[in-house]
Amino acid sequence: MLTRTEGIVLRTFPYGEADLLVTYLTRDLGVKKAFAKSPRKVGSRFGGSLEPFTHATISLLGREDAPLPRLTQSDIIRSYQELREDYRTLLGLSGMAELTLNFLHEGARSPGAFQLLVHALGMMASGSGTMGPLVYQVRFLRLMGYAPRLTACARCGGRGRLFHRSQGAVVCGGCARSMGLREEEGLDLSEGSRRLYHTLGTWELEKTARVNAPGGLVSELALVLNSHVEHTLARRLRTAPVFP
Repeated sequence: MLTRTEGIVLRTFPYGEADLLVTYLTRDLGVKKAFAKSPRKVGSRFGGSLEPFTHATISLLGREDAPLPRLTQSDIIRSYQELREDYRTLLGLSGMAELTLNFLHEGARSPGAFQLLVHALGMMASGSGTMGPLVYQVRFLRLMGYAPRLTACARCGGRGRLFHRSQGAVVCGGCARSMGLREEEGLDLSEGSRRLYHTLGTWELEKTARVNAPGGLVSELALVLNSHVEHTLARRLRTAPVFP
């Protein structure tokens, strides 16, 4: 069976002397691994289409439920080579890929996650380098059902400034004391960062490219989000999704 879809390369792994195992986020199949025969040989028909974060139309040969179908064709839609040439941007991309692979398991279909990644890559290619990964992280966590609660106290709905990772939420001082939470364990989150989080999570996706936030707010929000992700996964990611 031949399946044709769009995919974005998240990760590659050498297999033997010239082959590759390629992990895609696809439009129709979710996260999908494929076997590519001899792409590392000079003159390979795959060319540069298997470079990380390349968006391509791909053809997979094998049963739909096959664990490792064979990649037979890969036609580049957009290579995003300019993103791979900047080390700082590449780190952000690697963090986005790691975030995706930790929350979206192989075979779980998520057209929304695919479109979100396409949008974030487009933002970064247009020059919104910092905001692209941050938009992706905020919207991806919301899409997966793991978004933290940052706009008000999770218990009483009042104003709060400290994010407690054990609760996945901002908790006000009174509620924190009644719950036995220690103030020194919380992360300070300003009103500006909470508004930024709300904006990135609720605006129409296309409009988020217009958001221009001060670096301090981006750094503050990124610290809270990364802490939340690490606590949710019970381990530290190798690459944080946002590098302000």
